[in-house]
Amino acid sequence: MIILTLSKLINDVFNRFVIKRGNMFLVMRFLFLILLMFSGNAGADVQEFFSITIKDHRFNPASLTVPAGKRVKLVIDNQDPTPEEFESFPLNREKVIAGGKQVIIFVGPLKKGSYEFIGEFHQKTAKGVLTAE
Repeated sequence: MIILTLSKLINDVFNRFVIKRGNMFLVMRFLFLILLMFSGNAGADVQEFFSITIKDHRFNPASLTVPAGKRVKLVIDNQDPTPEEFESFPLNREKVIAGGKQVIIFVGPLKKGSYEFIGEFHQKTAKGVLTAE
């Protein structure tokens, strides 16, 4: 019912403003507003982000808890002057981070559990675990 009414409304606006007045800009604005109304929370699956810092070839925090069942964004800031590679086989992620740079890595939704990650270039010191609860 809503779609039929919306279709009639769009058709009416198109006939009045585009055909008779040639005002395509107004119609495009109208359609954009309709799309915004019906889009809802289209991008709401990634709401939370978590920060991890690399300094002195160590992850800080070395242990991070994230919500299970949700997609999260990890912002990894390499404050060392040398590159580091964030690597996690359980998370299926691998990313080289240049010295003094940040990267964003999306993970999840994750099942409850622990997911280890390492710094591939400094495996003895750069270790961490992501826990989904």
